[in-house]
Amino acid sequence: MSHRRRSPRPLELALGEVRGRLAPETVLAAVQASWGEAVGAMIAAQATPTSERAGVVTVSCAASVWAQELDLMGPEIVARLNELVGGQPVVRLRCVTDSSPR
Repeated sequence: MSHRRRSPRPLELALGEVRGRLAPETVLAAVQASWGEAVGAMIAAQATPTSERAGVVTVSCAASVWAQELDLMGPEIVARLNELVGGQPVVRLRCVTDSSPR
């Protein structure tokens, strides 16, 4: 009886399954998981959700101009995040400038 060796699974699939099981079930974790889809790759490269309290998500931005832009886009981003994470867990964004290196 010959056994054919199956191709290895792509690492991304395996890690995705593990990440889904290990991720904490918090508003921040849900927002972080959906952030790139909600805002797009360009914004996600410049701004990261870093904390959440009572539905207010703090977003650390690479520069003050990004923080200002995201403040203006806040209601639209909040609506998109709530659509992606289900329900209404995000009330608003609080955008701050993060001076630490990325």
